[in-house]
Amino acid sequence: MKFKQIKDLSASAVGFGCWAIGGTWNNVTDDESVRAIRAAIDAGINFFDVAPVYGKGHAETVLGKALQHEKRHEIIIATKCGLPWSQDERKKTRKDLSRASIFKEIDDSLMRLKTDYIDLYQVHWPDPNTPVSETAAALAELKAQGKIRHVGVSNYSLEMTRDMMAGTEVATFQGLYNLLEQNPEHYHTIPLQYRARDEALPFCQEHDIKYLPYSPLMQGLLTGTLGRAGNWDENDDRRNNPKLNGEAFEPYFNCVEELKALAAQAGVSLTHLAIQWLVAQDEIGPVIAGAHTVEQVRDNAASVQTSFSTELLSRAEAIVARWHLQ
Repeated sequence: MKFKQIKDLSASAVGFGCWAIGGTWNNVTDDESVRAIRAAIDAGINFFDVAPVYGKGHAETVLGKALQHEKRHEIIIATKCGLPWSQDERKKTRKDLSRASIFKEIDDSLMRLKTDYIDLYQVHWPDPNTPVSETAAALAELKAQGKIRHVGVSNYSLEMTRDMMAGTEVATFQGLYNLLEQNPEHYHTIPLQYRARDEALPFCQEHDIKYLPYSPLMQGLLTGTLGRAGNWDENDDRRNNPKLNGEAFEPYFNCVEELKALAAQAGVSLTHLAIQWLVAQDEIGPVIAGAHTVEQVRDNAASVQTSFSTELLSRAEAIVARWHLQ
């Protein structure tokens, strides 16, 4: 396994993204998720990225169960705060990065994860109703208490990140970034306040911050296994991604068909090509690759066992550039 340095944390270059194990993707079972997490550890993956909102606490609970008998100091747990949900049957989420909400969320996460501390605590989405200074002060207090080791931002603008840095050290910047979406303007239908490659990556390099790319395989599209239509049922969150459905999906699908041909010609898998394209960039920290089966985990880990040529990665970039994707 290759490793990336996040301050004093030595993190596997490929991480384990826990959205799918929250139970809102098709064909995911808790038992298989636990086996996948343990297989990840066996394969050298030590970075697990989760959030309370994934399955409304379920993903954290499953991760906590799977890690219960592992050596805690060898595992890096990255979770988030800022999207609590109502306790009624609707379980509707809201953006809340107030001190009171963060202090409740951290204790809930620690309980579900069965741990005394979080290695990387990230604000999940900006909260327009709470000053960044209040959020930063709360996170600094949690660091002083020993409940968290490092602070990260997710989906923040660079201006908000600077405001956070004024109140506490920021170790990571998590954002949407993959071979197909290099400077995306939206995630699902949510506007993004940063441009990943043109703005966020240079900012991270300047300030010794690692960029954590989520959706590195574009929610499964860059595995090359999706069809032109009929990929999801009504229980799968990916049906809400406009880029993966209807007419907007066509250019992405067609681009992937070209990338599949390139990968086949080079004798490599498309998944490995997409992950290696990210790992090769110095500003990138652990690639948050989603998985919920043992086979997926082993394949993700295998993606960094060899290095691809700069020429091959450049040819992949050139294919994507011709499609003018966002």
